[in-house]
Amino acid sequence: MLLKGEKVVLRKAVQTDAEKMYYWKFEEEKQEAKKWNGPYIPEPFQSKEKFLADWNPKEEILPGTPSFLVIEVEGNFIGTVSCYWVDRNTNWLETGIVIYDSSYWSGGYGSESYRMWIDFLFQSTNLHRLGFSTWSGNIRMMKAAAKLGMQEEARIRKARMVNGEYYDAIKMGILREEWERQVKK
Repeated sequence: MLLKGEKVVLRKAVQTDAEKMYYWKFEEEKQEAKKWNGPYIPEPFQSKEKFLADWNPKEEILPGTPSFLVIEVEGNFIGTVSCYWVDRNTNWLETGIVIYDSSYWSGGYGSESYRMWIDFLFQSTNLHRLGFSTWSGNIRMMKAAAKLGMQEEARIRKARMVNGEYYDAIKMGILREEWERQVKK
């Protein structure tokens, strides 16, 4: 599976991507992505051996639909798009995106990747809704989601703590019919 955009390629993960992912999650010195991607959820350190043993690049949410894809720019692994079930009975997934390499922030790479991921999930499944969760300090993510037609659906006040300060938890989402109206324009 390969999805090509103007700036990025989304592709299925392969076993060799595990080393790159491990680097960004645990070895990269600055850990900039962790300051924005759920900084309120501590990620316990894992040994490289355990991480590589647990890595499952073939994980699917539905047959033929991967739970995550690698984001590449000119052959470089810069991040991932992902999803997981909230409720299979109502065809509802939560989605996410992480651009690990901060040199690709604010250049449209994340927006393009996330748009391609949302389009792929709606085009290749019968999902009814897609959503995502973040915190009120992650303004870039909320703006990117709004550009894609997602609406703020819930704001849980002062539910997240980042660097000793409370922030709101934010839930945004888009329904299939909203996405279809956008595609027709």
